[in-house]
Amino acid sequence: MADKIATREAYGQALVDLAETYDYLVLDADLAEATKTVKFKKAYPDRFFDCGIAEGNMMSVAAGIATTGKTVFASSFAMFAAGRAFEQVRNSIGYPHLNVKIGATHAGITVGEDGATHQCNEDLALMRTIPGMTIVNPADAVEAKAAVEAAITHDGPFYLRFGRAAVPTINDKPDYKFELGRGVLLADGKDATVVATGITVSMALEAKEILAAEGISIRVVNIHTIKPIDKEILVAAAKETGAIVTAEEHNIIGGLGSAVAEVLAENCPVPMLRLGMKDCYGHSGSVPELLSAYGITPEGICEKVREVIKRK
Repeated sequence: MADKIATREAYGQALVDLAETYDYLVLDADLAEATKTVKFKKAYPDRFFDCGIAEGNMMSVAAGIATTGKTVFASSFAMFAAGRAFEQVRNSIGYPHLNVKIGATHAGITVGEDGATHQCNEDLALMRTIPGMTIVNPADAVEAKAAVEAAITHDGPFYLRFGRAAVPTINDKPDYKFELGRGVLLADGKDATVVATGITVSMALEAKEILAAEGISIRVVNIHTIKPIDKEILVAAAKETGAIVTAEEHNIIGGLGSAVAEVLAENCPVPMLRLGMKDCYGHSGSVPELLSAYGITPEGICEKVREVIKRK
């Protein structure tokens, strides 16, 4: 795995890198330094607008601009973009199916010392309920940049989930290709499948190495597109390995685990366990301390795999 880069950093740089190819505007809610949209602000000041600490209003402004045919990025912390502004996102962006792309940074508990009020572990659940909303949670900087371009070229509302903490780069392969709505098979195995998203994808690859030393072979699937989810890759994994573990930096209710469970319950029920925030709030602390405290680690994934195999 290459150097660690935060997906929010990649988001800010992607907005700059793609600006000559595509026509879009960028809005922020007084957090440009943190969301990294400040990079776009400096490069294209005439295409950037700071809407102040008024996230609901920002979403309404974005919607209004989008009705003129423009593509608009609206950025803030996930807690505010998905939580505080939910009604505006639902009614003003989702309902009329506008080309507003929500760049939500600082998602999950890896916000760290900012504590429970800023650690949004509910955003995927909220956004999944909005009809027509596409949701992407990239695993690394390479995937984050690709997701930004996919959002620009996609017709309709789009939710992009980015993190504060630096994560390993795992998609720096010459043959890497991002396909919206398609899961990625990163490693094959026969005893169980780990379906991961965001920061847990690199953890799943580490877990594979740990388990291999125990004689356990796991398949690793990266689900970057939470909605629409790749049913084909999930059903194939269930049929071929007979057990599924999901891993996410999000509440186990409503996020990746729920989305996968819905697919399997209707198409191929197999033993399944979910790893993530167990319907609880986080607390202030360093990123390593928090991930360890809530079991969102490679060893945490290993424990779930050992347990789910026993249920086969």
